[in-house]
Amino acid sequence: MVKLIALYRHPEDQESFDKHYEQVHTPLVEKMPGLKKLEVTRIQGAPMGGEAKYYLEAAMYFADRAALDAAMSSPEGKASAKDLMGFAGSLVTMMIGEVSREG
Repeated sequence: MVKLIALYRHPEDQESFDKHYEQVHTPLVEKMPGLKKLEVTRIQGAPMGGEAKYYLEAAMYFADRAALDAAMSSPEGKASAKDLMGFAGSLVTMMIGEVSREG
């Protein structure tokens, strides 16, 4: 299994960010073909206290790299990417990881 990871830095307007993320972006992501699971984590802080560098983490799970690549190339994947760049392009760092151990 592989996952596409999105790490978001703190937005200036958290309320506006959250509203767009939940009402517009998440429904677009959920339409991506082959998506097995979407996991969204709101970062609470750093282990030693204080504010964490990131505000939110999203992990999108796919069966394998081919499924992820197909999803990203699909009309739904392109719509999700376009939306992401429009509302959070300057805030997001994207990575791909291979899940080597679950639960």
